[in-house]
Amino acid sequence: MRVLIIEDDAAIADAICATLTNAGHAVDRLANGRQADVALRDHPYDLVVLDLGLPDMDGVEILRRLRARADAVPVLVATAREELEERVRTLDLGADDYLVKPFALREFEARVRALQRRRTTQGVPELQLGRLRLDLPRRRVHIEDVPLELTPREFGLLEALAARLDRVISREQLIEALCGWDTTLTDNGLDIAVYRLRRKLEGSHVRIRTVRGLGYLLEAGDADATTD
Repeated sequence: MRVLIIEDDAAIADAICATLTNAGHAVDRLANGRQADVALRDHPYDLVVLDLGLPDMDGVEILRRLRARADAVPVLVATAREELEERVRTLDLGADDYLVKPFALREFEARVRALQRRRTTQGVPELQLGRLRLDLPRRRVHIEDVPLELTPREFGLLEALAARLDRVISREQLIEALCGWDTTLTDNGLDIAVYRLRRKLEGSHVRIRTVRGLGYLLEAGDADATTD
């Protein structure tokens, strides 16, 4: 999952970024409201963590512009503004959750998992694909009852494909999903990650199919996972 943190308090941003990075997510961070508005126009994200009190552009205006563009990315507001009217106004504008500072990182992680579950599995705790069982919020994968060990990159790749099951996702979209601004992934690196994930999916009745010239497609059925 690729996450954008919009927070001007460096200590809070550091803690949130470390928490999400340790969980295997690709994380970008910004402290300026106008820069964040531009980033949200130019890059696809799976989650936005948004402070409201920002320099140059208030977080409420960022949210207003985001929803005016019909961008449905989940937004978790994390702010010191605790007034009821502010919470109601922000949720009515399209925020998906509202967390008042200071907050425990364990609660923050739980709210992120809830938003991720809502986005990827429509609220269902697990996603069943063939013999493959995915708990995306907790980042656990099983082939029937046998745990499947994946690297963070392999899990991110599976997550990106599973979120768009039976739909083609381009190489560029996959690289965007797997990398923050501070990390890179070459075409060759993506090919290696796909190859290794295919090998690990053998026997799952789930396959990654290459759609020549377009990208990749995750399919569930009786096919061998290593087949193009």
